[in-house]
Amino acid sequence: MRPLSLSALSSCAPTSQQSTIANAYVTKELPIAQDGLLANIGPNGAKSSGAYPGIVIASPSTSNPDYLYTWTRDSSLVFKALVDQLIASGGSTMSMSSLIDTFVTAEANIQQVTSPSGNVTTGGLGEPKFMINETAFTGAWGRPQRDGPALRATTLITYANWLLQQDNVFYVTSALWPVIQLDLDYVASSWNLSTWASSVLFLGRFNHVSLPSRYDLWEEVYAYSFFTSAVQHRALREGSALAATLGHSDLESNYASQADRLLCFLQSFWNSTSGYIVANPGVQRSGIDANTVLASIHTFDVDAGCDATTYQPCSDKALANLKVYVDSFRGVYTINSGVPENGAVATGRYFEDVYQGGNPWYLTTFAVAEQLYDALIVWDNQGYLDVTDVSLDFFRTFDVSVSTGTYTASGSTYGMLMCAIQSFADGFVAINANYTPSDGSLAEQYSRTDGIPVSAVDLTWSYASALTAFAALEGQPPVTWGAQALSVPSTCYSPVSVTFNVDATTVFGENIYLTGSLPTLSSWDASTAIPMSSANYPIWSTTASLPADTPIQYKYIRKDANSVIWESDPNNAFTTVASGSQTLDDLWR
Repeated sequence: MRPLSLSALSSCAPTSQQSTIANAYVTKELPIAQDGLLANIGPNGAKSSGAYPGIVIASPSTSNPDYLYTWTRDSSLVFKALVDQLIASGGSTMSMSSLIDTFVTAEANIQQVTSPSGNVTTGGLGEPKFMINETAFTGAWGRPQRDGPALRATTLITYANWLLQQDNVFYVTSALWPVIQLDLDYVASSWNLSTWASSVLFLGRFNHVSLPSRYDLWEEVYAYSFFTSAVQHRALREGSALAATLGHSDLESNYASQADRLLCFLQSFWNSTSGYIVANPGVQRSGIDANTVLASIHTFDVDAGCDATTYQPCSDKALANLKVYVDSFRGVYTINSGVPENGAVATGRYFEDVYQGGNPWYLTTFAVAEQLYDALIVWDNQGYLDVTDVSLDFFRTFDVSVSTGTYTASGSTYGMLMCAIQSFADGFVAINANYTPSDGSLAEQYSRTDGIPVSAVDLTWSYASALTAFAALEGQPPVTWGAQALSVPSTCYSPVSVTFNVDATTVFGENIYLTGSLPTLSSWDASTAIPMSSANYPIWSTTASLPADTPIQYKYIRKDANSVIWESDPNNAFTTVASGSQTLDDLWR
């Protein structure tokens, strides 16, 4: 299965055991994954009984967990894989085009469904899941979730661009663009909103509370999400280009402007001290999360090279982050015991996870392989790879003697690294192969202790993740989307002055401090929080220089010689002004 197009890999010998397993697995699993995915699409899928045409069921599982719903996020990622297949085939699989058209119709209908999140003009596009007959799910849930509209827009934009190349302008303008525009308008107007949720899951039950409604793709975290922000940036960037093509200059400008703002914001997720992307700033856990790896592969643009601004798969930041993420699971799962430090391991959502027992996921382990394959494609295309201070630890996984610098295809180090990274990537596929049942079915997870599949059966997203990872293994990148030569707008680096005032009554020996989601606000570290002045007691004040036009979360804390007391939830949230200064007046909660 190894592609001849990856010339740097054709000389890798001898073939490693992991690569042999991976190649054999791909040969067997590829048609099974394709059939498994299609079986979960209504109305004719073998396991999608009751689903309307074009509706993707997350899984046929109806208990522990019940996934017999359709999620905008999952559905969009599934059909993005199918659109990529259609394009890669040169349009030879026109039956795929007909299936994609049913998805377009289904999503156009779902956009108009009034749900607990609202209607099409009042926030309903952020509703995460629906019944499989295209009606609203009205139970308590973490809503809204803002990655779905962006992912749906990307899927339909990719399809639209291909149809325009076939001169099918009418279908694009009449059927696709109205759906795309609704999603892009929603993303452009809501990506940095600080709104609140009405119901969230605590300890297995839903309670009505007030928490930030920025639910990430795992539907657990109430904070800004790197994955969501990254896919929103992509959708707006490619949406601006499509708007220009279709003659909507006003929308082109608005989408491009908001994309620039998002690109600024994306830079704030990088933790330069720890060397990884913080998936959800403000959440009281490590922030090491598959969220970041999935963002990298789903915003991959082969023409963008190893650009770190958009966290491309072979960028130094994405590689450093990948190492931290993978290493975080080495001592977590029993099935990873005994694996050497440079060996592949099973990975999950995040190492603190307890959902369904907190196990490895097929789709997250495939995602690691896919990021590495994407990186190999780019390095092979450009004929060199760069090792920076940021990515040095990643490359030293394969050769401890590697130093910073540029390694070209004419040198032995380049070839050695390419072969070693290929074998490493194959190792993650081989791990999933080891824990895939003989019938090839892919559940959501497999047990951390013995590798037996657990949780939802036949997860559609698991099958889609296999297909996209296999395509990357075979050297088939998805079409480009406009990430090439992007640069962070200069306004990102133009600080503004923000004064924080909080009305807080204290006792003798107690003082008020400020902390928040950026390094300049101590990154939620109580030990280095910013002391506030009590000169105008009971108003405590401090002024900070913060990046312009950036969404920020923060809290006040009380400290004395013996204790630290955090302000109650939720986090305070605001977006800094584009220039000048601003003042925030708060009351201690």
